[in-house]
Amino acid sequence: MNKKLVAALSGGAALVLMLTGCGGDDGDKKLDDWAKKVCGNMQPQVKKVLDANSAIASLHGEEDSKKVQQTDSAAFQDNADAYKSLATSIDSAGAPPVKDGETTQKNAVKALNDLSGAYEGLKKQIDGLNTSDKQKFSDGLNGIVSGLNKLNGKSEDALKKLQAGDVGKAMTKQSGCRRTSTSVSPSDSASPSASKK
Repeated sequence: MNKKLVAALSGGAALVLMLTGCGGDDGDKKLDDWAKKVCGNMQPQVKKVLDANSAIASLHGEEDSKKVQQTDSAAFQDNADAYKSLATSIDSAGAPPVKDGETTQKNAVKALNDLSGAYEGLKKQIDGLNTSDKQKFSDGLNGIVSGLNKLNGKSEDALKKLQAGDVGKAMTKQSGCRRTSTSVSPSDSASPSASKK
């Protein structure tokens, strides 16, 4: 029941992982200070998104509509909160001290806020589904998957621009912006791990 949802969510996880690079080299102090502000709150939010998506992935094969609804609802709320928090971090850090830094920052903040709002919308949708009718619930889930698929392409450009050039290099030097072993790949999330009820 949740397989398509898991596949769609893996795109969102990829977006968050774009914000966490690895490696890095020397840059200027102002840029490093900016990156510190942004990356200080990054890792907990990335973990929150990955954990939420893992919770949904764990439902693969689950037949209990109520359980699917409750888990998905909580996961969508966690995603919404995490993206909102990331947007706030980037917003409060100010514009990075690079060419077109203000535009880059504004675009990234807007992209993350849009994602947060979209996940709030998906939470309302899943909360409103009828769990007593399996067919209606399944049809409703398909609508949510469609919404998720649209989301995945939306914010990628702004986040890629945030990570481009010197800004990206400065961010990857910060421990909070480095990838951790908590990442979930789409192949991991597609494996069945929940028993049918």
